[in-house]
Amino acid sequence: MKIEFCRHNLDIRDKEEVLKVFDSVFLTTGEWTKTFEQKLASFLKSKYAVGVASCTNALEMALKYFNIGEGGEVITTPMSFIATANAIEYCGAKPVFVDVEKNTGNLNADLVESVVTDKTRAILPVHLYGQMCDMKKIREIADRYDLKIIEDCAHCIEGKRDDILIGQLSDICCFSFYATKSITCGEGGALSCNDSEIYDWLIKARLHGMSKSASDRYSKHYEHYDMEFLGYKSNMSNILAALLIHQLDRIENLLIARQKLAENYDDAFRHNPFVDFPRVLPGSKHSRHLYTIWVKKEKRDEYMHRLQDAGIGVAVNYRSIHLMKYYREKYGYQEGDFPVSEKIGDATISIPLYPKLTEAKATHVINTVNQITSV
Repeated sequence: MKIEFCRHNLDIRDKEEVLKVFDSVFLTTGEWTKTFEQKLASFLKSKYAVGVASCTNALEMALKYFNIGEGGEVITTPMSFIATANAIEYCGAKPVFVDVEKNTGNLNADLVESVVTDKTRAILPVHLYGQMCDMKKIREIADRYDLKIIEDCAHCIEGKRDDILIGQLSDICCFSFYATKSITCGEGGALSCNDSEIYDWLIKARLHGMSKSASDRYSKHYEHYDMEFLGYKSNMSNILAALLIHQLDRIENLLIARQKLAENYDDAFRHNPFVDFPRVLPGSKHSRHLYTIWVKKEKRDEYMHRLQDAGIGVAVNYRSIHLMKYYREKYGYQEGDFPVSEKIGDATISIPLYPKLTEAKATHVINTVNQITSV
């Protein structure tokens, strides 16, 4: 039995919507992009949303809006994809890591205040695997030291915790529509916010800092553009937006399907003495973007190979960022600096979790994991 690690959720409506774009004039940013942005903002209960090329672009743009750069520091987590820290590096600022919670892998909010300095400009929490960080505590710290909050919501578009929605306690949220995400267009990202000045800047920043987009210039009488500041080439095309528009209509049903699979995994692995897994906290609406199991460090790679030999696709989400060569060499990080993150990074294996995963295939995953008693 062959079980892919991930499968997208595109259906006939998404494909038909793209065909409409192909029959239109503008393949680049235009009508479909605007429609998607409006629907996304409505889903998030946010005032504004801006489609961009990737979540990495979104993070960098958010940091740049607040003039976070050379000499600045941004507090974040080492347990994330490298894009989170890289975006801070792109801006010339320094990522300052704090360790994570042992039961969730999320940024440990209790440790944040201990690393605040006069150089700290922002906190960048990552809602790992789809579960929100303690945003109430993070907001309190940000208010105490006049810091900005930029949420990395790449895993957590549907998330909620303690009656707090993503974006409710932060300045800007950043999203990913990469191939493995809850809704996907292969590549792509977005930002959301509730501030009109931020929104107006982002709209221009995603397209070189220009005052008019191609659609603005050519859809009516030609309008000359100006370049108001140095921006990016990061606009979302109508093609990508068209793939996403109808997925937003299905997003909660897709989540329900992933939740059911994840709960079955939880039940199946709960009494396995060789396997642990992250916990869902009370009061948390978990987006269930990834399902990871944690095994003994010295057995992790062998475990993965056994799963692969059984036809099961796996991934590692994630190795601790501070132990990557670039960060070790630049900042002198070493093993032991963030022990909880390191323990998770050495133990974690992501297994298939997507709505198109059949019951038979899910059972095969469960049985295979539970049959590996020693490696």
